[in-house]
Amino acid sequence: MEKKLLIIYTGGTIGMVKDPDTNSLKPFEFDKMYLWVPELKKFEFKVEYLSFAPPVDSSMMDPAIWIKLAVLIEDNYHNYEGFVILHGTDTMAYTASALSFLMHNLNKPVILTGSQLPMGAIRTDGKENLLTALQIASAQKNGQALVPEVCIYFQDKLFRGNRTTKYNAEHFHPFRSDNYPALAEVGIHIKYNYPYIRYGTDEGHFHVSRKMDTAIALIKIFPGMTPWVLNALLQAEGIKAVVLETYGSGNAPTHKWFLDALEGATKRGLIIVNVTQCLAGSVEMWRYETGLRLSNLGVISGHDMTTEAAVTKAMYLLANSSNPLEIKENMGKSLKGEISH
Repeated sequence: MEKKLLIIYTGGTIGMVKDPDTNSLKPFEFDKMYLWVPELKKFEFKVEYLSFAPPVDSSMMDPAIWIKLAVLIEDNYHNYEGFVILHGTDTMAYTASALSFLMHNLNKPVILTGSQLPMGAIRTDGKENLLTALQIASAQKNGQALVPEVCIYFQDKLFRGNRTTKYNAEHFHPFRSDNYPALAEVGIHIKYNYPYIRYGTDEGHFHVSRKMDTAIALIKIFPGMTPWVLNALLQAEGIKAVVLETYGSGNAPTHKWFLDALEGATKRGLIIVNVTQCLAGSVEMWRYETGLRLSNLGVISGHDMTTEAAVTKAMYLLANSSNPLEIKENMGKSLKGEISH
């Protein structure tokens, strides 16, 4: 049987070319993809594609689109060996994280990639990113996909999607995964980091969840933060969970008004998850008194989760569980490899 891969183009720079008449960027027609990327003809597998119409700028991504993507993959799951999602870089880490939580019993690669320069540019990084993402998505051994995860591939690194953060707006290396090793490194050869790749143990059929709850807030503390700002966010109508970005290893002010606001929120049933503002490192609320006080108030440690993973995980759990204790327990433990322990 012929091996097939599916490209899903959502939008983003990688799918753009320069209009010779207006000199502006426009989406290229994917039925002419072989004209822009003739190297595709050299692959031993067939590449098919689906394209969002119209394309969605990554700054307009939202949970409804994440669910649409998950359902698209579910509908096509048995027809393809792997999937490559072309996506704008700005919210790619959010989309990759969300998909990792929405998909269950995944045993095929779902690789997101994009580019910093459009496909038609002389120095585009899009062509190499696309070709390598496809090659990784097709890689198998004894019928088993080498990387059966939701991943982000860019330049020469393959990262677990829910461990990734965009940190640079102009380099060809826009993403980092400081708390987890790359799953593969690409040079002359593609070197897979097998001990760190997540191979599923569940034998159930692949399926996706179709609900996310956006009743959350993201609060980044800062020196000089005022009580009315914090209280306005914690008491926002309908809010159910808060991702709290704290300093260092999970530290926050110990002003009475600050602790009282958090205590009042947790007593009202608000779920508060503590993640660090740092790119690398983990929340360890037992390390300093300031963090210990948060723990005593019922704030949950997010350990070394990225903000993107914590936000999308909270949306997923709130929508798919009605038990607050279960949600709190699951926020603090690894479900899809997003936490190191």
